[in-house]
Amino acid sequence: MHIPPTVALLLTLAFVIFLFRRDFRERPNVTGALWLPLIWMLIICTRQVSEWLSIFGFHVGAISLEEGSPFDACIYSFLIGAGMYVLYQRRIQLSEIIRNNQWLTIFFVYCFLAIFWSDYPFVSFKRWIKVLGHPVMVLILFTEPDPVEALIRLMKRCAYVIVPVSILFIKYYPELGRGFDLWSGGATNTGITTNKNALGCDCLILGFFFFWYWVQIRRSERSEARRKELFLVVGFLIAISWLLVTAHSSTSSIALLLAVMTVALLGVRFVNKRLIGTYLIITLFAIVIAQSLFGVFDYALAFLHKGPTLTDRTALWDELLRIKINPILGAGFESFWLGRRREALWAEHWWHPNEAHNGYLETYLNLGLVGLLILTGLLFATYRKARIDLFNNFQFGRFRLGFLAAVIAYNWTEAAFKNISPVWFVFYLVALDYPTVHGVNVEESLSLDNLEEDQRLTCVEGGGAN
Repeated sequence: MHIPPTVALLLTLAFVIFLFRRDFRERPNVTGALWLPLIWMLIICTRQVSEWLSIFGFHVGAISLEEGSPFDACIYSFLIGAGMYVLYQRRIQLSEIIRNNQWLTIFFVYCFLAIFWSDYPFVSFKRWIKVLGHPVMVLILFTEPDPVEALIRLMKRCAYVIVPVSILFIKYYPELGRGFDLWSGGATNTGITTNKNALGCDCLILGFFFFWYWVQIRRSERSEARRKELFLVVGFLIAISWLLVTAHSSTSSIALLLAVMTVALLGVRFVNKRLIGTYLIITLFAIVIAQSLFGVFDYALAFLHKGPTLTDRTALWDELLRIKINPILGAGFESFWLGRRREALWAEHWWHPNEAHNGYLETYLNLGLVGLLILTGLLFATYRKARIDLFNNFQFGRFRLGFLAAVIAYNWTEAAFKNISPVWFVFYLVALDYPTVHGVNVEESLSLDNLEEDQRLTCVEGGGAN
């Protein structure tokens, strides 16, 4: 049965309102400040505010690759300023942040220093300020009364918008939710985002969250609230799976599979959590041996319908490595794809690349070997934090470890260690520590006790809320 687009739009809006109303009636143990990271995440996971306004016929000025949109810059500045005000009111201690996040601090400071040898220092500075929004929004979450519940509410509320609207756009508003592949010319699905890879990225983040959340709910006591929550989660998992399949994003699919496998394996009883590092080393050796003996990468590429060049990525990588930059310090923070280098590359490639399609190479181009070394230290430090959490707060620990695995895999063919990438934002969720984040155990937050008949579900999710 075909539904007119206007009717589908009204039904989608009603469904989104129902989900938010249900969420608010549960009276979660979160504050109104959670709206700031929610708005932040919705913007970086969908489209810029100026792009949304242009859809409705409101044009707010020109957009350039160097300067971006002044209107969007104002939006980001407002959100960051409001976030910093919230943190100031909560008396957050900068010394605590530095002490608990030394590698993250070193990376952030080095990125700031890299502004000074950029060919476009003012552009680099503005981009550095924008990235500052990631830790600000994460710290708002971690200083909520129940940080685990705040995380769950943030992810669920994002999904309440991104998933149904993406389906609506793809099925009923193709001018907004579909496009054409630059390589094959075939139709692609973009949903609420601007391209299929961005839609795949959203599915990676939300799909991993709902799988992790589903694992928690299954462990809770049987009740009517548990049954309803399971129904909701399974429904979103099905919808996200459909979106991921229609997006044809191989990178996001592989990263999601790896993250899900990590969470699942960590829950198996015979897996010794103290030997996680040993398991990792054995796995890496097994992959190297399998590749040398059987060429498993070729089989994997064939299964994903990818050629050996990864859609010309390998050719681009070779070309980028031949471009002369300072190998020690790089071109400057977020500066490589500006000016003459970009113009020369665009003259050679009709598809106008604006990233290296490899997060590690992108880091080298912008920050040099020093930046790449610091990034490696940051990844390893995040792994150590996640491993410690496996003993102190197991469920959140495997959330951190699972998404870290996804981040490492995702950046092999996409550049996400940069700017306002949604993957980069969620990486801060698993990389950043603040003392209060360990104050609530996930198992306690997922309690379903003391539900009341007026449907104020203290909800399975995040928080000992009631």
